Formats: sequence, structure tokens, C-alpha cells
Amino acid sequence: MLGEVKNSLEAWMCGTAQADAVAIAEARPLSGGAIQENWLLEVDVQGGPFAGRQEFVLRTDAPSGVAVSHGRAEESALLRAATAAGVTVPEPLWLCEDPTVLGKTFHVMRKVEGVALGNKIVKDLRLGGDRTALAERLGRELARIHTILPPHDGLDFLGKPPADPALADVAELRAHADALEQPRPALEWGLRWAELKAPPPPDRPTLVHGDYRTGNYMVDEKGLTAILDWEFAAWGDPARDLGWFCAACWRFGRLDLEAGGIAPRAALYRGYEAEAGRTIETARVTYWEVMAHIRWDVIALQQGHRHVSGAQASLDLALTGRRAAELELALLRLTEPGSWPESGGTLR
Repeated sequence: MLGEVKNSLEAWMCGTAQADAVAIAEARPLSGGAIQENWLLEVDVQGGPFAGRQEFVLRTDAPSGVAVSHGRAEESALLRAATAAGVTVPEPLWLCEDPTVLGKTFHVMRKVEGVALGNKIVKDLRLGGDRTALAERLGRELARIHTILPPHDGLDFLGKPPADPALADVAELRAHADALEQPRPALEWGLRWAELKAPPPPDRPTLVHGDYRTGNYMVDEKGLTAILDWEFAAWGDPARDLGWFCAACWRFGRLDLEAGGIAPRAALYRGYEAEAGRTIETARVTYWEVMAHIRWDVIALQQGHRHVSGAQASLDLALTGRRAAELELALLRLTEPGSWPESGGTLR
């Protein structure tokens, strides 16, 4: 892709970096899922504040995506807000919305060293350093994300916080499921359960990352190097992020390690509570763990539909779609009749 627009990208980067000259020595694609394209750029910069050999990551929208994901301009704004809050993220550098450069919006950030692949992090104990310390650090990072409150300069695109985040999420997910026009009785059961058992709104909504899990942070041999992938960030219940991180569907086979397959849940909670200065409501988190399975199920169906419909032939999308069945089985087990209060919801 970049070979066709190398000259225009170099010219744009030269002006943006306040350089005398810029030459892209190498551009190679990085793995990044189905929502965005990632390119590693090795760039020789002459003059200006970035003089020398630099390694950048360019992110732009992929042909596929999901309906609720943010674009690159919004992601750039979220990274800047996270940086200001002290969250460990790749340094955001430049945003380009000029279609004459690449043909679509993109943003550039500094390269961060590390591994993000969830299966590898869980299985390779040489990564991430001490796993208990890593989980505590991730809890602290999440608490910092939750210090970003509405209204917030630069995040107007997120709109106003929902009056009731849980019920708003149920309505949103039901709308996306209905749009697929596929009969999914187990998913409908889960959505109705989530509607009946929804907790009351939080005392104050915060920014929620929306996809805070193993696989969306980077580690090296020593520990955490960056929090990634902000496509689903929104105003909402901070317990949603804790539930997503701890959900069984994101433990990559290590069901005994409830904090993302890397450590006991208590380590994540300990780091979060120490940074946030408040106690976690465990019943609220448990509700959002169930919701995590519902949301992931809807996303899996959307991705699978892209392949089946012919919109984009992709083995990755097809395999993601196949995950819906296992997610729905887990959902039925989590919401077995008699395992939750029959009336009044879990927390209401």
C-alpha cells in the first residue's frame, strides 16, 4: 500500500516534522486485527526536532471494521487525553486528515517495543516480568484512564454520557444484533438477562477504554510498555473495563488466572484500588463480565458476517465469526436460571 504513495507521505511528513528532508527507508505491515492497518516506518529525517533514524507506527482504517469502533482521528485524540492523564501509551505524534496523502485519515505515533499477542503473553512467562506486579500495574493504569471525566476538551465526539450505561449498552448491542438478521436465541436470552439484571448507574461516568484486556497491551521481559487499541472508548461505567479484563473469554485458556489469564483477580483489584482511592464493587464487575461475553458475541457475529456476506473474504473474519457459538454457550452457563436473583436485578 505505502509503495504507491511513498513520495506524498514523505513530503507530508517532512513538513509536519519540521525537517529539511525525510526518506522512508522501510515500510512493512504489522499485525493489527481487522479494524485497522498498522505500518512500521523506518524513516531517515534530516534536520528538525526528529533528526536521525526514527521508527514510527502509522495507523489507518482497514477495509473491515465494526460499527461502534472509532476512526484514527478519534483514536489520536484519545491517546492525547490518556497521555495527559499519565497512562502509558505510545506517544501520539501527528494526525493527517488530508485525503491527498494516503487517500484516507491516518495518524503516526512512536514505535513501542514489546509483544501484544494475548496467547503469547499468557503462555510465555518470560514476558511481562513478575505477573502479580504486572496485574497490579495494569490496575493502576486503568484507574488513571478512569480519571478522564466528561466533559473533556478534544473528546466531544464521544457525545454526552448515557443516563444509564448498562441499559444503553444493552440497547446498542440489541440494535447491532438485530441488524444482522440472524436468529440467535442464546444471544437474545443474554440480552434480556442483562436488561433485567442491570446495575444502577455509577455515581459518576468516566472514560472507559472499552477493550482493556490481555492482547491490547504490550509487554517486554521487564513489564508493561504500552496500553493499545482505543477504538471502543466511550463514557460509561468504569466497572465495565474491569469486567472485560477479567471475563473468562479473554483469559486465553488460563481460566484459573482471572485477571486476563496472567494473575489472580486480587492483584488487578489491589492496583486499581490503590491508584483510585476507592473500593471496587465486585457484584457490579461480575455483571459486566457477563456483558463482556454478550459484546464479544455481537462483535464476532459482525466480523463473521463481513466474510459470509462477501463484503470482505477473510479467513480471520470467518474464524472470528465461528467464536459466536462458544461465547453463547458460556453466556448460557453464566446466566443459568437460579444462579442470580429473580427480581430487582443484581444491584438495583
